[in-house]
Amino acid sequence: MMIPVRCFSCGQVVADKWEEYNKRVNVNKEGSGKVLDSLGVNRYCCRRMLVGNVDLIEDIINYGRK
Repeated sequence: MMIPVRCFSCGQVVADKWEEYNKRVNVNKEGSGKVLDSLGVNRYCCRRMLVGNVDLIEDIINYGRK
C-alpha cells in the first residue's frame, strides 16, 4: 500500500494511522467517520487523505519494464 506520509495540504503525518484505519473500516466494518474521530484525524484535508486513498500499486506493476 502506498499511502502518502504527510497530508498534501497541511503537512500533518497521516501514514501512521493508515493500518489502524484500514483494519477497522474494512475488517471490523466500523464507520469511517467514527474511526477517524477516534484516531484524532480532525482536519478535513487529512481526513480526505485517508478516505480518498485508492490502492493502485497492483495495477501499476502490470505496466513495468519489459
